[in-house]
Amino acid sequence: MIHDPNRIYVFDTTLRDGEQVPGCQLTTSEKIEIAKELELLGVDVIEAGFPISSPGDFQSVVELSKAVSEPVICALTRANTKDIDAAVESLKYAKRPRIHTGIGSSDMHIKYKFNSTREEILQRGVDAVKYAKKFVEDIEFYAEDAGRADIEFLAKMVEAVIAAGATVVNIPDTNGYCLPDQYGAKIKFLMDNVKNIDKAIISVHCHNDLGLATANTIAGIQNGARQVECTINGIGERAGNTSLEEVAMILKTHTTLGKYTNINSKKFHQLSGMVSRMMRMPVQPNKAIVGKNAFAHSSGIHQDGVLKFRENYEIINPEDVGIDQSEIILTARSGRHALKHHLERLGYVPDKINLDEVYERFLILADKKKEINDDDLLSLMGEGTNNYKDGIHIKLLQVQCGHPLVPTSTIRIEYKNEVKEASATGNGPVNATINAVNAIIGKDINLKELHIDSIHGGSTDNCKVTMTLVYNEKTYLGYGFHTDIVQASAQAYLDAVNKFI
Repeated sequence: MIHDPNRIYVFDTTLRDGEQVPGCQLTTSEKIEIAKELELLGVDVIEAGFPISSPGDFQSVVELSKAVSEPVICALTRANTKDIDAAVESLKYAKRPRIHTGIGSSDMHIKYKFNSTREEILQRGVDAVKYAKKFVEDIEFYAEDAGRADIEFLAKMVEAVIAAGATVVNIPDTNGYCLPDQYGAKIKFLMDNVKNIDKAIISVHCHNDLGLATANTIAGIQNGARQVECTINGIGERAGNTSLEEVAMILKTHTTLGKYTNINSKKFHQLSGMVSRMMRMPVQPNKAIVGKNAFAHSSGIHQDGVLKFRENYEIINPEDVGIDQSEIILTARSGRHALKHHLERLGYVPDKINLDEVYERFLILADKKKEINDDDLLSLMGEGTNNYKDGIHIKLLQVQCGHPLVPTSTIRIEYKNEVKEASATGNGPVNATINAVNAIIGKDINLKELHIDSIHGGSTDNCKVTMTLVYNEKTYLGYGFHTDIVQASAQAYLDAVNKFI
């Protein structure tokens, strides 16, 4: 069979094997939505379903055949004419149809599943391929439980079904039994000993019962397999199937393997989330490539290394899998470099910050909370009295207001070791406080926007004040947190002023 020897074809079975997970069944419209995304991802084959299993599965194969045009649409059957007839009918609208038929190849399956003999099973497999070939040119044969099959008999079966017309032969480790070296050796034996092996593509379909599905798939590729059968997020029967995103990124990362796929890896993050939501199957946080922690760093040593040079602790660029950037998670284990990184991201100028002072208060807060978010940092910067080197610090704030009084504010601040005090009036206590600050610092500052939020709700709750100031045609944001709105506003104003004064 003529094909690029370095090209790895991607056979996605999310909509067939992946959907066999209890509770993960999809409607036809949901399958179509995922299939269209798989087409954009660049998969070569979509296994659309098992048509004989139910009217719904049959109809899904029909509708998927209409909905996508680039990938091969594949329908699964057992090795009997009734199954194959149903598959043929379901694929009548497919631009590039494939029938995936097969039978057990291990002595265990032959004896305990089929109550048969090797000779009878071999003939049934050959007959199924020949029958399917009457209707569809592209026939894939699966030798179920090949991972535990006798290698000499497996080679005989592979040679016979290729001679009967199979264009692809699937060597599944159905129960996830093999070790990578065993599975790789099995593929190599077939490549070296099946006389007509060049007439078909050898495919690998591995399960994850021992956590070896991806490793076995790569071992298969290294020994001659050129099609990989995978699912998004590695979902599938029992412990799951080989993860499509893992195989694609291994080949992309390890260029010395000399193999490639046509997968657009930048779509992985979005498609992983879609499959997870539709199938109601959460992705474990530490899942390779698409787990929420895959590009997250919380150890101070790792954070420092990543911020200095990303590749210190990341072998994959997160943008390559559709994630904007790595996450530096602030916890009690984070160091000054990580804290500085987040403060810069929030608009603070590192050279103006008293980082040691802020870091000490950060650690106290981080010990109380599992994870520090942006509002926590803004609160730290808004509440502290020594956050800035040579910054302005409030020493006293007192206001008078209420009917019929004129709102008046007195503020005492310290700036460069000098204490100054001023009083001013305004149209309210916040305006009066800002006027008093301006009277001391003597700057032409324009308050462009003021926004007040309640953090949790209730009259005793902390409020968050956000201010936007314009000075010398530049915009600065300031934040303040306090149960007293006037105090929070003063903190927010000075938080912004300290960024440019």
